[in-house]
Amino acid sequence: IDISDGLASDVMHLCKSSNTGCVISEEKIPIDQTTFDMAKEFNIVPTIAALNGGEDYELLFTIDQSDFDKIKEIEEISVIGYMTDLSEGERLITGDNTSVELKAQGWDALKRKVHENIK
Repeated sequence: IDISDGLASDVMHLCKSSNTGCVISEEKIPIDQTTFDMAKEFNIVPTIAALNGGEDYELLFTIDQSDFDKIKEIEEISVIGYMTDLSEGERLITGDNTSVELKAQGWDALKRKVHENIK
């Protein structure tokens, strides 16, 4: 699927439709340098922007773990996590190795944060 609704939201859609949980690694999420710089300028954590910003139109997909060797050397593909049992929930592993619940704040929450910083 494309991540036009935001990475977190669309990962959660995948989990719901496949009856699974997931683990996403914050440090493996590719963030465009312009996105990183703009997030910093507006005092937004770049990872929050990457997880919740929309209109990216990057593709998000899963593969069976047995097929990992087929894609691991493809530079254009970023492996950001893996699917888990539904009972494990949807988790984000932060840069300091803390596991937190993955939340989809969506564009509205991000938009409010941007507007707060503009005032």
